[in-house]
Amino acid sequence: MPLATIDPTTGETVRVFSELTPAEIHAKLDVATAAYQLHRRSSFADRAQKLNRAADLFEAEQDRLAHLMALEMGKPLAPGRAEAVKCAEGCRYYAAHAEAMLADERIDDHSFVRREPIGPVLALMPWNYPFWQVVRFAAPALMAGNVGLLKHADNVPQCGEALEDIFLRAGFATGCFQYLAVPVPGVTGLIDDPRVAAVTLTGSVGAGRAVAAAAGAKIKRTVLELGGSDPFIVMPSADFDKTVAEAVTARTQNSGQSCIAAKRFIIHDAIYDRFADAFVQGFRQLRVGDPLDPKTQLGPLAHARGLEALERQVRDAVQSGAKILTGGRRIGTRGFFYEPTVLANLPREAPVAREEMFGPVALLFRARDLEDALTIANDTTFGLGASIWSRDQGEQQRAIAGLESGQVFVNAMVASSPELPFGGTKLSGYGRELGAAGLYEFVNAKSVRFGES
Repeated sequence: MPLATIDPTTGETVRVFSELTPAEIHAKLDVATAAYQLHRRSSFADRAQKLNRAADLFEAEQDRLAHLMALEMGKPLAPGRAEAVKCAEGCRYYAAHAEAMLADERIDDHSFVRREPIGPVLALMPWNYPFWQVVRFAAPALMAGNVGLLKHADNVPQCGEALEDIFLRAGFATGCFQYLAVPVPGVTGLIDDPRVAAVTLTGSVGAGRAVAAAAGAKIKRTVLELGGSDPFIVMPSADFDKTVAEAVTARTQNSGQSCIAAKRFIIHDAIYDRFADAFVQGFRQLRVGDPLDPKTQLGPLAHARGLEALERQVRDAVQSGAKILTGGRRIGTRGFFYEPTVLANLPREAPVAREEMFGPVALLFRARDLEDALTIANDTTFGLGASIWSRDQGEQQRAIAGLESGQVFVNAMVASSPELPFGGTKLSGYGRELGAAGLYEFVNAKSVRFGES
């Protein structure tokens, strides 16, 4: 796939970008190495001042950034502006807290642990949250004294350029954060390069395996966030109306193209039929259209490949026995639009039940009780996020203990937040972004002990 802006609303190519030559890549890695030697010696106060300035830019330019996201990956304007504001919040969080998090940790009168930067961090980032996903790695990396190298998704090159521009205008020296216009086949060469200290990836399981293998061969650290098939468990004690409304949003946020979007809705038998009716009605009321139209709630899918994959998965689900309660078809022939879709009665052993569906398609499952719901929820190769909807504290605690996932939300949809570690288990990957845990992924914990003089 070429590096190009392809408007998902029309399917038309807006602009094609030139790939970096090997010589240009070499030069950028040299610049990153030189910048790291200076940046690692800068004060926390200096880094925080620049990161706060980046936050100001994300906030002030939210309209421009939202339009850019709409153009390159189809995000409607309101959530695009919200993403830019969230980037500002992430920058300000680490500007305020990183110094304390990285302070020397006193062990006893003779020992302490010092956390130091390790070098240029290569980030392989996705298109679905083209600014927030990047800030999640960049803000802690820069505050720790590392520098960033961004290989963004091929379909959001202008977002990649905008990110480099923001960090430069915020005052970070040339080389502290660089966007690399490199296609996927060039990634292995970047990982192999000794000037790259570590790698972070958000992407598919296949991409995670390839990156882990390449980085492992060079003994380099990796953080992998590889998607999910998040369960959304609803018990009879839940606030019904609120839960249904949140369920619709949880599945269709970002047009269903989110690793932590709820995908499997596991409903207690006592309320299943009522929930299904209300859930379907909520899907039918969603407004799908041009992301530049302020009334639009769901834009197009980001690219043709995603649309084709979703069409195949729905077709396979129906052939496996699933029933379409609403939707189930592509919308029109121009652009990459798909109807908000609800599927029921999908056999749990069907292959598609174990895949991640990246689009506005929800799967409904019926559970006899909480234990059955937990069994269904854990019957997946993924383990990124999960939510339990119940006002019974006993049910809440049993779900928290029983769900196999990196995060559990109670009576709230799963979301990322600067202060909470974010990541998964099983095939959802390893390592953490955000919180103190995300800051510690790419630092060297240096133990220091003094003997008697």
